[in-house]
Amino acid sequence: MKIYFYPFLMLFSLMMASCSDHFFEDITYKVNEPIFMDIAEFRNSVKIKQETHDITGYGKISFYKNYLYMSEPGKGIYIISNVDPTEPHVVGYIELLGNADISVRNDVLYADSYIDLVWFDVSNPAQPTLKGRLENVFPEAIPFVTNGFRIDYDLINDAKTSDKVIVGWKEAERTESLRRNNSFWLWNWGNKDDVDIMYDGTLENTAGSGSNSLNGSMSRFSIYQTYLYVVINNQMQVFDLSKPDPERVAENLPIGFNVETIFSYKNHMFMGTPTGMLIYSVEDPINPVYKSSITHAFGCDPVVVSDDIAYVTVRAGNECGQENNELIIIDVSDTSKPKALVTYSMIGPKGLGIDNKTLFICDDGLKIFDASNVYTIMANQLAHFKDMDGYDVIPYNNLLMMIADDGIHQYDYSDLNDIQEVGFLRVK
Repeated sequence: MKIYFYPFLMLFSLMMASCSDHFFEDITYKVNEPIFMDIAEFRNSVKIKQETHDITGYGKISFYKNYLYMSEPGKGIYIISNVDPTEPHVVGYIELLGNADISVRNDVLYADSYIDLVWFDVSNPAQPTLKGRLENVFPEAIPFVTNGFRIDYDLINDAKTSDKVIVGWKEAERTESLRRNNSFWLWNWGNKDDVDIMYDGTLENTAGSGSNSLNGSMSRFSIYQTYLYVVINNQMQVFDLSKPDPERVAENLPIGFNVETIFSYKNHMFMGTPTGMLIYSVEDPINPVYKSSITHAFGCDPVVVSDDIAYVTVRAGNECGQENNELIIIDVSDTSKPKALVTYSMIGPKGLGIDNKTLFICDDGLKIFDASNVYTIMANQLAHFKDMDGYDVIPYNNLLMMIADDGIHQYDYSDLNDIQEVGFLRVK
């Protein structure tokens, strides 16, 4: 029997050609393209302003010797006198491109500036002086992405081989081919490795007036002994601060997906990630060792620890993409086997702090609880201050410092039965 293969092949080819338009379609979408700055211009852009400066943005906070240092994300650092908490006021401002996180040790302020670590002498907070810079220690650091569009990583990779640094984003439109496969639509992005990532970076309550600063729970900087620990994206870095110039003393340590916060407790680091809490031992400070982790619903989460109890908040309605608003309490007396004790529903929690079994949570404003018994916390609310969107807190010596959308609020909690707001500095 003869098989007429070629006529069939020709017919099939004609059929495919006639309906090819049904399988492909041009689709227009938006993408974030990087904005570049010459790296020499970037590194020469630091400016110190020694005058009153209105606060126009807020971010991470650090408290040291009666002064608050607050990041204006991507732009710089406010220096705020808190000698009299009833009348806080700005005494200076450091223009520092790409800043997100800050910590102070022995009168030296350490700050990130995109890919670099920069430090300043703040022995006179009103007159800080630039002391030095470690270049290219955070090579994966890039500006925040908040619009939900994908990033053009091809252009980012090109920049890594040039004398440029990424300082922002601009929206651009692209048109590419969309292929339909049965009931599925397959995008031809041209880069299989593209992932939308939201990039945005604490110390025990004994450091605010000593040699180390006390940071808020949202921090990605933490100091233990003479070492600075920095978590950015998926990596931890360790810097020795015992010498005049900080020195990186460990290779980048991969620690998990998109680590967001770090808190130092005893000789351990507790880190918040979108999927749970990680615990690392720093008994050998330059060789952090993984101890354990505990998972929770996907969400953004800062963590603080006191008396072997960890407090974690998980928040919905943001880039973390989940619907749970919770306070999770964990027994970490055995850091190799953390144990979740109880979970409470909340409105939309962000930063938190703990001091002598008094728990402060930025949730529907500010909520304050007696945490003496972790199983009865919600029944023991001490105060609730509303009409602001709280971001983070630092409790210290019966004074709570809270940064919110409208400004810096300060509360005297020396009498837990009569907690009073005693000071306010507005964000304009």
